[in-house]
Amino acid sequence: MNDIMQSIRRIFVPIRKEGYPFIGIAFALGIALGFLWQPLFWFLMLITVWVCYFFRDPARVTPVRDGLVVSPADGRISMITTVMPPPETGLSPTPLLRISVFMNVFDCHVNRAPVPGRISRIVYTPGLFLNAELDKASEDNERNALVIETGRHTIGVVQIAGLVARRIVGWVSEGQTVAVGERFGLIRFGSRVDVYLPLGTEVLVGVGQTAIAGETPLADLGPGSGARSFVKA
Repeated sequence: MNDIMQSIRRIFVPIRKEGYPFIGIAFALGIALGFLWQPLFWFLMLITVWVCYFFRDPARVTPVRDGLVVSPADGRISMITTVMPPPETGLSPTPLLRISVFMNVFDCHVNRAPVPGRISRIVYTPGLFLNAELDKASEDNERNALVIETGRHTIGVVQIAGLVARRIVGWVSEGQTVAVGERFGLIRFGSRVDVYLPLGTEVLVGVGQTAIAGETPLADLGPGSGARSFVKA
């Protein structure tokens, strides 16, 4: 019986508390409007299930090795390019490598630290809500930038709001130390996360590839040698 219960529990992924108000609203609307027209009840119950799915927060097994950069978001690698970093990050006066991960409304939206280190800067910038897949979204859209000092490198991570996303949520503060794969925030209802790395960094993914936050290696800052270990968070 214990084995059966454990199997059942594994089916249900934990839900972030930030999703509870949205789940409650969708469910309450379904009950209330269902009295007026029954199809609305079933439609809003489907919306409730989707909201639960959207705010899921599954455990991840993170590869750990010096120099390894893991994906900060679930989604599709939409761009790998060389660009100037956002000025508010203070990262570099010269271009950096940028890897962009686009999240659609069905991806898990909990964001995780791509590298271990100390958060030296967090800067929120208000802006527009353009399609997050557009290159200019990195400059024009609402965004929240984190700068992480690893000891040997300085990495930028930028959460970018999109067409549907209207709220970037952060759970860390300046001066805080984070572990690789540690949760640092989420973006409600679809968007993008950019990672800024030094030029010359070895890229381990390709455009169009699906990435998993906290698990998929994006790049290697080191010599590419050494065994990997894993942590679950």
